[in-house]
Amino acid sequence: MTNYARMYRFGMTPWEGYAEAAAPSVAAVLDREETDRTPPLGRALDLGCGRGQYTPELARRGWEAVGVDAVPRAIAEARRRDPAGTYVVGDVTDLPSAGLGTFDLFLDVGCFQGLDPAQRAAEARGVTSLARPGATLLMLQFGPSRWQRLTEGVSQDEVTGAFDAWDLLDVRDADTAGLGFPMNRTGPRWYRLGVRAAG
Repeated sequence: MTNYARMYRFGMTPWEGYAEAAAPSVAAVLDREETDRTPPLGRALDLGCGRGQYTPELARRGWEAVGVDAVPRAIAEARRRDPAGTYVVGDVTDLPSAGLGTFDLFLDVGCFQGLDPAQRAAEARGVTSLARPGATLLMLQFGPSRWQRLTEGVSQDEVTGAFDAWDLLDVRDADTAGLGFPMNRTGPRWYRLGVRAAG
C-alpha cells in the first residue's frame, strides 16, 4: 500500500499532475453521468480527495459534494484552497465511522489503486453501506502492466470482485493525453458501477 501521508510530508505527489492532465476525461465522464439525472443531482463523495482535485468540480456542477481523505495534511490544504467546500478526514477503508451520511454518486480517481486487496474489499463494503438506492460509482483505475510496481495496476476482475454488490454498467478506455510515462502505458479505464437493489 502506498504511504500517502509520508508522500505528502515530503512533497512527492505525482498523482496531482496526473489529476490535472485527466481533468478533461473526468469532465466528460461526469457529463455522461449527469445526462439522465434531473436536478437536484444529490450527494457525491470524492474518495481519497487529496488536496481537493475534484470535489470543487462536483460542487460546481450542482452536486452536494464531500471530499474524504485519511491524510490530515491533505484535507487541511483542500480546506484552504476551497473554503466553501466540505472536506472530512476519514479512512476509505472505514467509511461508516466517518459519519458522512449517504450518497448518490461516488468518485474514485485512483484511490482504490493504492490499497491492498483486503483494504479494497473494505472500501467496497463502506461505499456499499453509504449508497442510496440507485447510486452509481465512477472509478478511474490504471491497468496491470510491466510498470505494476510503480502504478499498482488494477484489473477489471479486481474491481468487480471487490464491488460484488454492484453491477458493472460501463467500461471505457480513458484518455492518456498528457499523462506522461509510465502512466500512459498502463491502459487506464473508467468503470461505471451501479449498486444492486436489495432483495
